[in-house]
Order: sequence, then structure tokens, then C-alpha cells
Amino acid sequence: MHQGPTFFDIFWLLIIFFSIWPLFQQKNLEWARLRLIKEIEKKRKSRVITMIHRQERLAFMGFPLVRYITIEDSERILRAIRMTPDDMAIDLIIHTPGGLALAATQIASALAKRKAPVRVIVPHYAMSGGTLIALAADEIVMDSNAVLGPLDPQLGQFPAPSLVKVAQMKKTELKDETLIMADVAEKALVQMKNTIVRVLTLKGHDREKAERIAEILTSGYWTHDYPLNVEVVKELGLNVTTEVPEEVYDLMELYYQPGGQPSVQYVPVPYGEPKKGEVPVKKPH
Repeated sequence: MHQGPTFFDIFWLLIIFFSIWPLFQQKNLEWARLRLIKEIEKKRKSRVITMIHRQERLAFMGFPLVRYITIEDSERILRAIRMTPDDMAIDLIIHTPGGLALAATQIASALAKRKAPVRVIVPHYAMSGGTLIALAADEIVMDSNAVLGPLDPQLGQFPAPSLVKVAQMKKTELKDETLIMADVAEKALVQMKNTIVRVLTLKGHDREKAERIAEILTSGYWTHDYPLNVEVVKELGLNVTTEVPEEVYDLMELYYQPGGQPSVQYVPVPYGEPKKGEVPVKKPH
């Protein structure tokens, strides 16, 4: 006589299902991202590269994992650039708090050398190393509320301009460690300024303008996390527009976020009069 599945059979099937389900969800999300990236490429006739650092959670433990620019990012972007024909435009979509100066410098240098148009698209923010990468673009495309950030080097928890300033202001004898940090900070400032000038001159800016922008961004005039909005970036003399493609916002929605109850909620439909070419959407009652 055939015996049906036991409780333990069902239990183990559920264990297997819930173990595999997160992997299936992640793969499905990756396919959706690639489809949308291909759609943007077709529309803009360019190679689209994304570098989006959101807080993610580990697959099984559920703990948040904060991401930033790493050497792995620079390796992947350099590989994508090598695979792109010299006459094809590149659209780099970035969303990042910053990261390793070495990795950001490699990406910025590679983009600055390209003859075909390079557009860096910033839907929300690109701070620190993300700003350095944006400087390598022929055009920075920012949302009207998006921000970049200053490029003053950080030594541990201290900004390099402040270390240099303290060493110059102190009249009493300083510890050897403080003097060493001030010396390293001074070198870091010179290196970052030279990098910014090299990137900007490669993109066709005259040297005097490039040096002025480098001085403003590295001098410590702002704190390291101060947001530089579209108006400030334009005042620096950079080529900025606010025409972010709608598909870029759709793409941002496909990047995984930590689970749990979201802190921000709203009815996810547009209100008001539809734009030209849009299908009218009924307002909820």
C-alpha cells in the first residue's frame, strides 16, 4: 500500500525550498537589472556600466553589509571599458559613498583617456571617490536633488587639510606621530590635487581652471561629507545637466535593500497631469 509523504518529508522539502528561494530571488533580480541595462543601452546607443553601492544583507544571516568603492570595482569597470569600442559612448551610473582612493583614481583615469563621450549619471549621490570619477566625464548628469562631495583626503578619522593646519598653528612642540601624520597629510593633498588636475586636463579643461577646481575640492573649505548640489557643481565650471533618464530611476529600484519594515512608504503611482507620451494613471480613492 502506497504511503503518502510524512511530516518529516514535508519538513525537509520546506527547508530546501527556503534555502534555495533567496538565491532564486537574487538571480531573478540580476536578470531584471540586465534587461533594463540593455534597454538603456539601446535607447542611448552606449555602453552602460553601473556602480551602485547600497546597503545589502547577507543571504542567510540577514545582517546589513555596507558597500563602497573597492579594487574589485575598478577591475570590473576597467574590464568593461576594454570591451567597449573606442568610438562608443559610455554611460556610468554611480551611487556611492566613496571608497578606496586607488580604485577611484584608476576608474577616473581610464574614463578620462577615452575619446568617445563619457557621461556619469548620478541619480542620488556620489561622494568622495565617486566625485573624482564624475570629474572624468564629458557630462555629469545629476538629478536636480542629487549631490557630489569634496575630495579632501582622509587619514583614518582625520581630514588631511586639518592635520596640516594644526601642525602649522601649534606653537608648542608636537609629538613625532602628529608630525608624521601632518607630513603624510601634506603629501596626500598634493597627490589628490595632481590627480584632479590630470583628469580635468585630459577632459579638455585648461590647467588654470583645473587647478582652481582641485584647490576648492581638496582644501577643506567644506567638511568631507558636505553635499555639493547641482548649483555648486555648475559654479565650479563643470558640464552638468539634470536630464536623468527615467529608466535609471527604475534601475535603482532593482537594487536589493535590507528586509524588514521600510521607514519610508507612499502610494507608488504618479499623481497629477501625465507628461507627454505617458498613459494616464488613476488616482487611488
